[in-house]
Amino acid sequence: MSDYIETLSRHRRLTILRFLADSPEYTSNVSILEDVCNKFGVTSNRDQVVTDLGWLREQGFADYKGEGDFIVVTATARGVEIAQGKTRHEGVQRPRPGH
Repeated sequence: MSDYIETLSRHRRLTILRFLADSPEYTSNVSILEDVCNKFGVTSNRDQVVTDLGWLREQGFADYKGEGDFIVVTATARGVEIAQGKTRHEGVQRPRPGH
């Protein structure tokens, strides 16, 4: 994977986790997450978001139910810790202080 694509994926994963950490019940759906990533300048399509959700699930940072047109995603406690900068993982961009 190219450095740019990997950097974009790390930023997308952080954006997803941060949004979930601030969402009621730490939950959202893939369509909203795609919109959020694009709103925050992390250019993303649905396939990229779903791919990164699979990665987040493999790492134990999020879980999801459903498939196809409607996927509901929930952050785990570990995912929230990453989003808040309390812990780190090399596959997720570290949040800047104060964010």
